[in-house]
Amino acid sequence: MQATDPHFEALLLYLKESRGFDFTGYKRSSLMRRVQRRMTQVGAEDYPDYLDYLQVHPDEFTALFNTILINVTAFFRDADAWDYLRAEVLEPMVSAQPAGSLIRIWSAGCASGEEAYTLAMVLAEVLGVDQFKDRVKIYATDVDEEQLNEARQATYGDREMQGLAPELVEKYFEPVNGRHTFRKDLRRSIIFGRNDLVQDAPISRINLLTCRNTLMYFNAETQAKILSRFHFALAETGVLFLGKAEMLLSHGSLFTPIDLKRRVFRRVPRLYAPPGVIFADAPPAAGGAVTGLDELRNEVFAASPLAQLSLTSDGMVALSNRALEKLFGVSSRDIGRPFRDLDVSYRPVELRRFIEQAQLERRSLRVSDVEFHRGTEVTYLEVQISPLSGADGSLLGVNLIFHDVTAARRLQDDLEHANQQLEAAYEELQSTNEELETTNEELQSTVEELETTNEELQSTNEELETMNEELQSTNDELQSINDQLRVSTSRLDEANVFLETVLTSLQAGVAVVDPDLRIRMWNQRAEDLWGLRAGEVIGQHFLNLDIGLPIDRVRPLLRGALGAGGESAEIQLDAVNRRGRAIAVRVACTPLRGPDGGSGAQDGVIVVMETA
Repeated sequence: MQATDPHFEALLLYLKESRGFDFTGYKRSSLMRRVQRRMTQVGAEDYPDYLDYLQVHPDEFTALFNTILINVTAFFRDADAWDYLRAEVLEPMVSAQPAGSLIRIWSAGCASGEEAYTLAMVLAEVLGVDQFKDRVKIYATDVDEEQLNEARQATYGDREMQGLAPELVEKYFEPVNGRHTFRKDLRRSIIFGRNDLVQDAPISRINLLTCRNTLMYFNAETQAKILSRFHFALAETGVLFLGKAEMLLSHGSLFTPIDLKRRVFRRVPRLYAPPGVIFADAPPAAGGAVTGLDELRNEVFAASPLAQLSLTSDGMVALSNRALEKLFGVSSRDIGRPFRDLDVSYRPVELRRFIEQAQLERRSLRVSDVEFHRGTEVTYLEVQISPLSGADGSLLGVNLIFHDVTAARRLQDDLEHANQQLEAAYEELQSTNEELETTNEELQSTVEELETTNEELQSTNEELETMNEELQSTNDELQSINDQLRVSTSRLDEANVFLETVLTSLQAGVAVVDPDLRIRMWNQRAEDLWGLRAGEVIGQHFLNLDIGLPIDRVRPLLRGALGAGGESAEIQLDAVNRRGRAIAVRVACTPLRGPDGGSGAQDGVIVVMETA
């Protein structure tokens, strides 16, 4: 586990307290990488410097949140999974619903809305448009208000529409000003709102919950918390649809896979019991009631010569016996604690992954050759891990039995030693056969090499499995980063060309206009001179400005600078500044040339206005 940086944790706490965004449940590696990217852009050297920068520049919060909250989505993302969802989940779900009943859908982490509108199109195809408008409610939520505002517009460009079939575009979208807008009559069935999966209450009575490639950004503890809320939100037979980077292998008590490859899961009904009750009482015997069974069972378990430990389905210690306390120090005081907090969970062997495997596969596992050191004494153990199922087939928990095989191991060592002596005697007896002895040595060498190779292959296989899980988790993040980098590179190239041109110009009251004489840049000195802010004039025609400068006398200079020759010229004019005072202004018009310095048509004009 990566050590936490106290300065970084202080930054996360400040974000939570000042803006209500709780990022403490996010994976630290990816979260720190994104924050450091923003720190580099603003020139902050460390986390305390960046915290000071946030306190001084409130606008930085928006840029930071846009960097942290990667919003990557598309219509019908992973088309094969959507085809399966429609054919194997939605169509049977609709058929099983009573006629006219309401169908409630929740799209959690909807980003810019493509997923919510994909759900609308799929359900409209299954139900028909009229039935869809009467029966379906889609709740689309996200933590990013900026993305929610974009989703509410329901308007997308050609780039976003590339993944849609032409017939769906024609049926469900309307062309508006060169873009595509989702049908208003169907849009009324979709409700967008802000919801923080970590802090806010979930929506209830949901038939289908989609949350695609969102959980992978959270750590294991936060994922478990969110999944518990999803379990509460879903109806009794509700379905959870995740992204391809999310597996849910360790949450079998909440969701069972319908199709693991396409990440479709069904809600597991939870059997509720009073606090402190772990196992249900056995039914009374047919011949009559037998008293004292609970005490008898507990004493049998406690007196067992084998060290045993029972866990609940969510990993909490339920039962332990005296032999376990003697061996590992786990006693009744540890009941109710998370198993992961106990030393026995990882020492002398990592047991948590075997427990997860036993729960997932619903079969007993054995972990052999476990060497346990207690002071100078060495004990050899064999651990048996058995899942415990209820009468209805639901997973109640896991039972761990630690077999002490030290005596058997010593007998095995003695047997191996005796075999070695026997082998030596055999070699002495066969010393007369030189060829056979040479062949025997070569065979022994080959066996040792094969054993070494087998161990290396097993180790490599475990490493590959671990790498595969990590790659699955990071693949989607890399795709998101790649999209961001393409957009950022394009904007950076445009900004560099523009800034390089402007910064090589004069330092006075400056306006930069394009070939159509529309203003592209208006500096602070120009604002002070004429009283118009940059936001009021950017994009306006220069000759239409209402300022104290006689614009008509500047027109010939602008035309001359925009001509093929690109002539620079200046003129001194009488004007009135923003305070109403008469001033003399020297106006110079210089052609705006790109870095290539060509002599053809100009890219615009730099207008320098300076008091004489």
